[in-house]
Amino acid sequence: MAEQKELPLREKANGPVKFGHGLRDEQFLFDPSYRNLNHGSYGTIPRAIQTARRAYQDQAEAAPDRFIRYIYPDLLDRSRAAIAAHLRVPTDTCVFVANATTGVNTVLRNLVWNPDGRDEILYFDTIYGGCHKTIEYVIETHPGLLSARAIPLAYPLEDAEIVAAFHDAVDASIAAGKRPRLSLFDVVSSLPGVRFPFEDLTLASRERGLLALIDGAQGVGMVDIDLGKVDPDFFVSNCHKWLHVPRGCAVFYVPVRNQALIRSTVPTSHGFAPRASAEDDDGDDASGEEGLQPEPPRKFNPLPASKKSAFVQAFQSFGTVDNTPYLCVADSLKWREEVLGGEERILTEVTALAREGGQKIADILGTKVLDNASRSLTRCSMVNVALPLAVKLEEGDAEALNVDIDEELASRPSFPKSEIPVISGWIQRKLVDEYNTFVSLYVYRGRWWARVSAQVYVELEDFEWVGNVLKELSERVVKGEYKQ
Repeated sequence: MAEQKELPLREKANGPVKFGHGLRDEQFLFDPSYRNLNHGSYGTIPRAIQTARRAYQDQAEAAPDRFIRYIYPDLLDRSRAAIAAHLRVPTDTCVFVANATTGVNTVLRNLVWNPDGRDEILYFDTIYGGCHKTIEYVIETHPGLLSARAIPLAYPLEDAEIVAAFHDAVDASIAAGKRPRLSLFDVVSSLPGVRFPFEDLTLASRERGLLALIDGAQGVGMVDIDLGKVDPDFFVSNCHKWLHVPRGCAVFYVPVRNQALIRSTVPTSHGFAPRASAEDDDGDDASGEEGLQPEPPRKFNPLPASKKSAFVQAFQSFGTVDNTPYLCVADSLKWREEVLGGEERILTEVTALAREGGQKIADILGTKVLDNASRSLTRCSMVNVALPLAVKLEEGDAEALNVDIDEELASRPSFPKSEIPVISGWIQRKLVDEYNTFVSLYVYRGRWWARVSAQVYVELEDFEWVGNVLKELSERVVKGEYKQ
């Protein structure tokens, strides 16, 4: 393995650093006037990790062949071992891909669907849009072979209710003559940004005979994940969102029992191994039969020979792109331990800040936080707060959208559904242009919500500030300023 230089970590005379603006100004790269309250979309990195990445890039440019062919694989193994230990699984079950959507695509494009057309994918209607589009694509490109079934959710729900909805969907699929084949669900869903009972759903999938694919796009670094204990069939999680790793990097976990199912990377590259030979209809080897073209010679693989498993070798290199973010995973985990005080401290303090900050915003707006009685939805680093704006529902909408029109919601200024994109777009652009910040806005169950992220560089004062900003912008919407 290539010799590694120590990261320029902060000297800690009195233990881990204090979280908040001091850490932001000293360790991170933000414009001093920018308030980053949307960490959940793109993440960010500290200066130390930027330095580490640039060092890897400098090595690559100093001697491209030496670095890419011989040094890079060892550094990659170092990061694979670090993330595997973090997730409590064997190193040979973990590789890296560019992002969570790539991992989901890799699974769905590799699975072989039964020819009887009964296979069905089950997913929740809060699925990330890119993953939903992938399901649609796979169905379209395998006509007649599979279908999909959405499981509707109407938050706030308790975890047990979500699991019960899954079982009901499996029963409905079977009753319809389908074969529930795979379930796709989140660690923390995107919109709404709430924690999902992924552990219980993995167990439920196993009990009902489904493969469990966990989309942890929002996951590692914000939720404690004991993957060895959960034991899903496939798991992918972005490291660049909450683990302070450069974009784009995601860990892709496949237990050994399922690695034979993942025959190709996306895109397919040197690691793909074609099947040994074709067979005729009688099951006899058809190679050399009249009318069949002889099998072409196996293409030369320009990469150094390796004794690693076919799965690990395939994902080691599949395209000439800048994969230095993968190499920073070990550095980021070390930085989080030595500078921030370790994962337990990070998760505990940031989750508490999200909860307290979300309630602060709700108090300012006179609305509420999206949570359930057990508070399981907010056991993460994001919080969803209702804006004082409602959607004007047409006849039948309340029932169709499962909207409870309580007294509080009925008292809010309402706007036609056709104006949802205009109002959301106007608020978000004003956040950037006039207030130098951003939060994700979405409409759910008849009203607007804001998803706000907590992080180690954020303070409660930031939540109070953005609460007043959202109040001011909501008042400007009511005055009709968005129409201009």
